[in-house]
Parts: sequence; C-alpha cells; structure tokens
Amino acid sequence: MDFPKEHLETLWAPWRVEYFENERSSGEDFLSEAATTSDDAAHLVVTRRQNSFLILNKYPYASGHLMVVPYRRTALMEDLSAAEILDLWHLSIHAQHLLREVTRAEGFNIGFNLGSAGGAGFKEHLHLHVVPRWSGDQNFMPILAGTRIIPEGLKSLYERLVAADRNAQS
Repeated sequence: MDFPKEHLETLWAPWRVEYFENERSSGEDFLSEAATTSDDAAHLVVTRRQNSFLILNKYPYASGHLMVVPYRRTALMEDLSAAEILDLWHLSIHAQHLLREVTRAEGFNIGFNLGSAGGAGFKEHLHLHVVPRWSGDQNFMPILAGTRIIPEGLKSLYERLVAADRNAQS
C-alpha cells in the first residue's frame, strides 16, 4: 500500500543548509569554532563551564532556543566522560534558569538529536537543545499560514541572557 503523498505538505528550510555550509568556512564546524573562539559575542556563546558551553541557536525553533555543547567534538553520547555529562546536565539546568528569568519561559523541550536518522542537522558534534515554551505558543500561524513567529532579535536576546548569566554568577 502506498502512502497518499497528496495529503502531505512539504516543509522546506533551505536556509538551514546554508547555515551549516557557511559555518564551515574556516575548515572547522561552527560548534568547534564557538568552543575555541575568543569572541563569544560573535558566536553567540552565552556562558562557559569547564567541559561545555551554552550557545544561542542562530536559527531557532523558538525565541531563546539554546544549545549546550561539549568542547570536545563527538557524535556519540557514549564517548562523553562522566565530567562532560555532568557539565552538560548542569548547564542545561542553568539554561532553564536563564530562560525563565529572561523570557519568562513556562516550560521546555530538552533533548538530543543524534545521527541523521535521529534528526540531527549537524551530527558530528552532539549538542543538547533547550527550547523554551509558553502556554499557547502553538497558535494559528503555523497551522493556517505555515509560519513560525520569533518575536525577538538574536542580538538583544543574547545581551539579556549574558547579563542574566553575569548576575547569576555574582
């Protein structure tokens, strides 16, 4: 039995391919570049810990979409050390704290997309997604217009997250 393709809509997101291709301009992937940069603002790195860092997603699913990333590049969770796992977990909790404070997030979607079959857009360097959610954030726009609304620009949100991080650490 063939699935009735005529009943499916196709969602194209060609800007995501450009994102991954452009981010490899130096020969490094964008997460490895962010891991070693001295310019956190240019790479949207919000904060750093011993084994991982927190970065604002340039192409978010929702305003405030953060990623927790180990410094060491690996695609497999089983390759992470105990210290890296603990650091990823603690930083994901910190990310939730920042997002509750800065965006008034009411809930979160948190998870890994591992491997191409698991939906990883960039499979070579695993990262934990922390996506804030609000009651009613899935309104009529995606259903009727096929459009997702991102209400705040990256730069202003980045600055507010960094300020909240500084306050949390003092």
